[in-house]
Amino acid sequence: MTGRLTPPKPRARPDKVGLFAYLRLFRRDILSAQPAKLYRAWMAEFRTPFFRSYLVNQPSLVKTVLNERPMDFPKSDRVAEGLRPLLGDSVFLTNGETWKRQRRIIDPAFEGGRLRDTFPAMFAAAQEAVERLSKEEGAFDVEPQTSHAAADVIFRTLFSIPITHGTARAVFEQFQTYQRAQPILNIAAFLPLPRWMPRLHGARTRKSAREIRRLITEMTATRAREIAAGTAPDDLATKIMTTVDPETGATFDDGEMVDQVAIFFLAGHETSASALAWALWLLAADPDAQERVAAEGAQLGDAPAFSDLSKLRFTRDVFRETLRLYPPVPMMVREASCPVRFRERDVPKGAQIVLSPWHLGRHERFWDDPDVFDPDRFGTENGKQCLRDAFIPFSSGPRVCTGAGFAMVEGPLLIAMIARAFRISIVAGREPVPVAHLTVRSRDGIWIRLEKRQ
Repeated sequence: MTGRLTPPKPRARPDKVGLFAYLRLFRRDILSAQPAKLYRAWMAEFRTPFFRSYLVNQPSLVKTVLNERPMDFPKSDRVAEGLRPLLGDSVFLTNGETWKRQRRIIDPAFEGGRLRDTFPAMFAAAQEAVERLSKEEGAFDVEPQTSHAAADVIFRTLFSIPITHGTARAVFEQFQTYQRAQPILNIAAFLPLPRWMPRLHGARTRKSAREIRRLITEMTATRAREIAAGTAPDDLATKIMTTVDPETGATFDDGEMVDQVAIFFLAGHETSASALAWALWLLAADPDAQERVAAEGAQLGDAPAFSDLSKLRFTRDVFRETLRLYPPVPMMVREASCPVRFRERDVPKGAQIVLSPWHLGRHERFWDDPDVFDPDRFGTENGKQCLRDAFIPFSSGPRVCTGAGFAMVEGPLLIAMIARAFRISIVAGREPVPVAHLTVRSRDGIWIRLEKRQ
């Protein structure tokens, strides 16, 4: 049992606010735009002149939307509005037969055996991350470092190149620009604009998206030539580009592959960076938990095998607890494709169905001490039950995140290797303030100090 750490949580808004005040709050930060009652509600309705949305926390309804009737609740186009310039028609945004075909091609690259194959690249990226962190002096914001580490993992596992490679670094730098320029939601997320009307994306957003896609196009074209010549490395990009859809006999064309690489990088890099930064701060604030993680990390040795990850049991629970308290993607939006009745309410066709890993992870009717950092909770009956009913950081059902298994290898490995190399401490007066933009980050960074272990 760790100490009774209650990490920071956004202040909830008043129960009643006007529409335009709500839109201003929402555009600035999803989390503090929500009322406190959502941490106890089974379902909540929100109406505007343009659409209705229903936040759903009741486990049976969450399962209906994600597991039992997923095709009746496709991804909402409203969320896609702000991401389309970068992601095109990637698997993150598509629905129906297009999405099914994309998953048939992508999923084989992330099967269990393939994860084992990516482990050496992950370990090399973790070693490089430790080396970079050893150069930090005094208090520093760890988020840029975790972004760097997560991007390095993506490039090594996807294209067999480290982030120091020229093109890889250029993509990473452009993604940093894109994240700073892109608000959480485009105005079309709120207003039902016709498809022909311009979406008013900012100039920096459009420019950085174009540059990222140009660079990714160069990388995929190079890999296509290597595949044709028989010289391509056996990594995730090669696997995806050579996988044939068993139903159509086709592979991804060039444009489709660019779309998929863009979402692999955005989802795999941005979400992992967020979770890793929060995990390091939580360990800094809970020295007992930190020492347990460091002890497990020491068991890995200098040349661990994939099977050695089984030694990181507590570290895995630390990562789970981080995902519970600070899920990188705080809310997911689906759309009702037909009328449905939830909790004695008629939900019309076209209504937005909001599933919130953030509120489910801190829901007062589910979790014991929901706002407390306690990795040991997953060994309790309450924790085991909640893992089944109220833990969806990677979504669930057919649309579960393709990289969920990948993340559950990468996260504990990086945390353990950093904790075994350094003692991590918090910085007085610099407690992080959670906000949600593309992912759950801290308003002013996540500040820590490191001291090398002997």
